[in-house]
Amino acid sequence: MNGQKAEHWAGQRERGSFLLMRFTAGAVRLLGRRALTPVLYAIVLYFFLFGRQARRSIRQYQRNLATWSGRSELAPRFGSVFAQFMAFADALLDKLDVWNGRLGLEQITLVDPDGIRQSLHSEPRGQMLVGAHLGNLEVCRALAELGEKVQMNVLVHTKHAEHFNRLLGEAGASHLRLIQVSELDAAIMLQLSERLERGEWLAIAGDRVPLHGGRNVSVNFLGHSAAFPQGPWLLAGLLQCPVNLMSCLKIDGRYQVILERFAERVQWTRREREEVIRGWVQRYAERLGERCLNAPRQWFNFYPFWNAHD
Repeated sequence: MNGQKAEHWAGQRERGSFLLMRFTAGAVRLLGRRALTPVLYAIVLYFFLFGRQARRSIRQYQRNLATWSGRSELAPRFGSVFAQFMAFADALLDKLDVWNGRLGLEQITLVDPDGIRQSLHSEPRGQMLVGAHLGNLEVCRALAELGEKVQMNVLVHTKHAEHFNRLLGEAGASHLRLIQVSELDAAIMLQLSERLERGEWLAIAGDRVPLHGGRNVSVNFLGHSAAFPQGPWLLAGLLQCPVNLMSCLKIDGRYQVILERFAERVQWTRREREEVIRGWVQRYAERLGERCLNAPRQWFNFYPFWNAHD
């Protein structure tokens, strides 16, 4: 995906996400999930019928995943593409349950072989969580509200961060804050460092390139070249904090939050920085591909993810 396409997509996504959040936040208070379900299904059905680029992008994802994994049953068909759109509708409805307190910790299975949950409370300095638009990141973010009570700072590229924070506050999300990081200037780096020292944690998506260009690197993902952001790994190196991966997949109707240690430390010299970051991004892309096999229909990037020239 070239820079022009990324900017065009991200600009639409930024406006759409804010409007959708305002709509759903108000609608769920007035109507509730049961009444809102057919409305959201209708919206996603319209998106499926008339979103030619979105359908093409999902077919490309399913084709790449099937070829890369050698699992022919994952190859795209009309029904499998439609199922992925409907999975997105279900994820939207689950987001509403999260922010209205209807999805408790007892309804979530935590897979945490490295003891990262314990680190949320026992470590004096915060760490970084890297997620992707696979499954339902909202459930992961809501852990800060559902029981962990740890300050979670979600790093985003949207200019509407303060508006989102206001809406989150209205929904009762007191331990979650969005921070705009379009540019990693000295002031932002100082703020993030101070938050880590206070024991707060950072969360960032590892699969979306920034709105206004920014640093990215193309690596092999599911057998083809795709652009990933350098941001998470650049931040980890500059802030010298451990990096953990998080994902939340709906398996057999129940959410699994998966936490795993990924990097104790990201280090480089000035000469080798680009090479080191590329290596971490490639390892992350490989791990993300493995996670896709756990929930093949829960990949929610509805835009051309792979480089057009590949």
